[in-house]
Amino acid sequence: MAKSKYNTIDLFAGCGGLMDGFMQEGAYNTLACVEWETFPCLTLAKRLKTRWKHKNAGEEVIRFDIQRTEELINGFDDVEYGKNPGLNKLIGTKKVDIVIGGPPCQAYSLAGRIRDPHGMKDDYRNYLFESYIRILEYFKPSFFIFENVVGMLSAAPDGTPIVDKIRKAFNEAGYLVIDNFKNAVFDVADFGIPQHRKRVIIFGVRKDSVFKNMNGEDGISSIINEFYGEIMPKLKKESKPRTVRDAISDLPVLMPTKDVIRTNGHKYSHAPIESEGVFNHNPRFHSERDQKVFKLLGEDLESGRKEYVSIEALKDLYTKVTGKKSNIHKYYVLRWDEQSNTIPAHLYKDGMRHIHPDPKQARSITVREAARLQTFADDFEFLGPTMAQYKMIGNAVPSDFAKVIAKGLHELLNKYM
Repeated sequence: MAKSKYNTIDLFAGCGGLMDGFMQEGAYNTLACVEWETFPCLTLAKRLKTRWKHKNAGEEVIRFDIQRTEELINGFDDVEYGKNPGLNKLIGTKKVDIVIGGPPCQAYSLAGRIRDPHGMKDDYRNYLFESYIRILEYFKPSFFIFENVVGMLSAAPDGTPIVDKIRKAFNEAGYLVIDNFKNAVFDVADFGIPQHRKRVIIFGVRKDSVFKNMNGEDGISSIINEFYGEIMPKLKKESKPRTVRDAISDLPVLMPTKDVIRTNGHKYSHAPIESEGVFNHNPRFHSERDQKVFKLLGEDLESGRKEYVSIEALKDLYTKVTGKKSNIHKYYVLRWDEQSNTIPAHLYKDGMRHIHPDPKQARSITVREAARLQTFADDFEFLGPTMAQYKMIGNAVPSDFAKVIAKGLHELLNKYM
């Protein structure tokens, strides 16, 4: 008989995109979230407390280094991370049904490998999946959802494809996964997210799990194949496309100011605004030079001239404006009636590739606009410095896509548990 609520642990939780989507679906209860960065933890704890009414959110969100797995499970008292009773005491006698999450993607991402002089071969994050698996081995959930970037399919830091290592490790831990990870790639735009973002979603099932009318590994493999071959395609078909216009056009307009505004230790090139119900919608500062470029590019699209659409034209413009050369184009204006390009963690450094489509506003997107494109609800408040907010949003799983995954998994649970 299917349970009314399935208990989850969220690893590498970030600010909670996966968690929030699972909670929105309604069939899941978060027991604990593990994350090592401060501001995502504060954001996640507030979300659990205010939206999901978790009275013990301060302990349920564990800020700690997951590589120290034994301490994470049994408790720690640490100079850097503080004190926590650990997962074991926190969870108690409750059954962990599902583990969700995905290690930081920088070590697998193509962009990260290009930027790093060693191609990320020496990056410890290549092997953080091992910590994820140690949690699986300890709590033995029936299922897991492991999310990561498409770059993991080609990553081979020590010469052996990382996907081969991951598949073998899951198998040795007692879990079956899809045979070909290339068939586990999804573009979230296909599921009603107003953004193109390709991700690998690995659905794992414990080999000794008992299901209705299903026996042995062949039966479990058929459930995995049903998830990818039937459930997700059905949910994709049911989804309605959403565009940048759908996502952000109703937010308050932020116009350039004649003079720089200085308030509360910040300076603004655009009128800051914090209206009721709209958190994190203050624009970052832009120089007059950048504002002119943003306006030029926006008007070029709006007028239909499209002189600055090609990569070469954009690179030439960058050189003309800055006197510098770049191997990649630095500018990109969001298109009102299309999906956004991927919202990356790199957005915290600059917003040149995420320029607002309204030329009159002549600016890059705000934290709230990035959050809207990642389908975070407007009552989801991001804490910490603005740059930390951009970074955590860019690292997150779109909340509504997480809800789709949760719904697909719930359909299988209802059918076989």
